[in-house]
Amino acid sequence: MEERLPVIKQQKQKPRSRSSKKLLLFLFLFFVTLLLVLFFQSSLSKITEVSIQGQQLVAEEQIRTAAAVVPGDHFFSVSSARIAAQIKSLRMIERVEVKKRFPGRIEIYVYEYPKVAYQFGEGGQVEALLADGSVIPVTMHGARLDKPILSGWSKDDPLKIQLCAAMSKLPEALFADVSEIKPAPSASYPDKIKMYTRSQFEIITTIGYLPDKMPNMESYIASIRENNKTSGVLTMLLADSFAPFEAAGNKQEPVKSGTKTQP
Repeated sequence: MEERLPVIKQQKQKPRSRSSKKLLLFLFLFFVTLLLVLFFQSSLSKITEVSIQGQQLVAEEQIRTAAAVVPGDHFFSVSSARIAAQIKSLRMIERVEVKKRFPGRIEIYVYEYPKVAYQFGEGGQVEALLADGSVIPVTMHGARLDKPILSGWSKDDPLKIQLCAAMSKLPEALFADVSEIKPAPSASYPDKIKMYTRSQFEIITTIGYLPDKMPNMESYIASIRENNKTSGVLTMLLADSFAPFEAAGNKQEPVKSGTKTQP
């Protein structure tokens, strides 16, 4: 008979002791903590540059003061939302975007309320009129007056606020030739205005008519120029008409655009 050999039992590996696991965990946490400490003490964790873009009316220094963040501050200790909220508190700022670019760069994009016109304050200070009628002193030196100037308006005239709102809803290009806008109310048209253009025309219309009439103003003036007419008064009310300056007080000549002569 075959003789059977006894089966040799394999010895089970002894589990690692709890103390060795704790030691490894401690060493891991120690080195992670050490690396974090070294990182936060290094220049990589510091803000190295704060850039601001998009401002036109408010000075850059004013935005930096509101942002309250400077190179050398900890990059991870500042909040983009907090910076944006602080800058947004400035009256003329409509929207702010703050982007953090590692390592160390913070980019601030400022979007101001659109300015629609300018005016001169009591002391001759240039002031910008925003879409909501707000008046903001122009603090930037050498700012270009690229919008119409409102003159002859009282400080709190509600029609001036309506005018600013109406202008903000129209393309800026429509007012590129307009240099000045004055109130000219009448019994029939309380919101009547006079606009003076750089091409030497006087435009009579109303705030209420601006959305309908302004898109046609350029073509009307071009039509007058084509017919060798001199500069003059272009009336754009219920009907449109034109009269040279020397005949503005007499009979007006109709614009050759298919419109009626204003009676």
